[in-house]
Amino acid sequence: MGPRGLLLLLALAGSCAALIRIPLTKFPSMRRILREAGSEIPDMYAVTEAIKYKLGFAGDGKPTPEILKNYMDAQYFGVIGIGTPPQNFTVIFDTGSSNLWVPSVHCSLLDIACMVHHKYDSAKSSTYVKNGTKFAIRYGTGSLSGFLSQDVVTLGDLKILDQTFGEATKQPGMTFIAAKFDGILGLAFPRISVEGAEPFFDNVMKQKLVDKNMFSFYLNRDPSGVPGGEMVLGGTDPKYYKGEFSWFNVTRKAYWQIHMDSVDVADGPSVCEGGCEAIVDTGTSLITGPTKEVKKIQQAIGAKPLIKGEYMVPCEKVPTLPVISMKLGGKSFNLTGDQYILKLQDFFSMGRQSWPLGYLLNRPDVRWKLDMDLAVAFEHLQHQIEVGCAAEPQMEPLC
Repeated sequence: MGPRGLLLLLALAGSCAALIRIPLTKFPSMRRILREAGSEIPDMYAVTEAIKYKLGFAGDGKPTPEILKNYMDAQYFGVIGIGTPPQNFTVIFDTGSSNLWVPSVHCSLLDIACMVHHKYDSAKSSTYVKNGTKFAIRYGTGSLSGFLSQDVVTLGDLKILDQTFGEATKQPGMTFIAAKFDGILGLAFPRISVEGAEPFFDNVMKQKLVDKNMFSFYLNRDPSGVPGGEMVLGGTDPKYYKGEFSWFNVTRKAYWQIHMDSVDVADGPSVCEGGCEAIVDTGTSLITGPTKEVKKIQQAIGAKPLIKGEYMVPCEKVPTLPVISMKLGGKSFNLTGDQYILKLQDFFSMGRQSWPLGYLLNRPDVRWKLDMDLAVAFEHLQHQIEVGCAAEPQMEPLC
């Protein structure tokens, strides 16, 4: 079987350009590392997913504060450089947030997560510009906090000047100690940027660094696949997608949010009846949904509840599990059991809110969040998302 792929083509208007390719590496998620080490998986959702996706907009044209979401299940990372000469950091390229932050050399000696990751040192950069504005992003029982700075960011062959980013001096709890990434590079709208910092790709467009204002992702589902994926700036690679695309309007210009018609289990229940909102988000390897609706799906496929909101199905039943269809604009995109169940050691597990890679706990007000084997193009000028099929001829087709 060929590698299973998720392609995200994020188009922000423009003409053709040379492609800038950024290889991505796939690592085990923090949740998997903690679980296989026998460590307790922290309950960090009370002020993460549920709050993040129900935020209103601040008044007087001020940006909406961005709540740092759950990155326990993020798996795909790439490398950027900050400063002159570049100081390298492994980051999540995240369409579900808008800020760039990395650990700072000024973090506390008691901050173990900071100590075990790469840290930015402004004294070693000849292009550093002081900002000093304090920032804080709520996360779990504490806040990720620090101050803003400005410097050159290097990504592939591009050098982005005057990029504002956060130097994190405090990372909450024990969570980030197990993280394989140093920081986050947000790719969502300016509206949700903390302290109004200009998002990375908005700065790329302003500096006209790519003729075609488009970026795309290929995320390899094959756990042994090398590379783990690829991000492409300035265009898309036709080998990663096939067929025609359908356009959907962004319904909320903060996250990449679109309207979904329904979610259906073959010969079973339908949820999201009458339509609901869905967010396309590269910052996690999950499909999530509201508790009551996902619980109906778990019951329909015969999943048995475990602890902390997890569910299990016997391995031998996975090939016969019903197809789950997500309908967008009248077109169904189908997922087989192999595509929405995650194997962990000697059993398969699903989260109460999450598939294909799941563990999210009960949170009744979380919107649907999509992560499928699809080609998805994000067009910034018209605020539209284009959805098609990833080019995986050896896979069970989704379309």
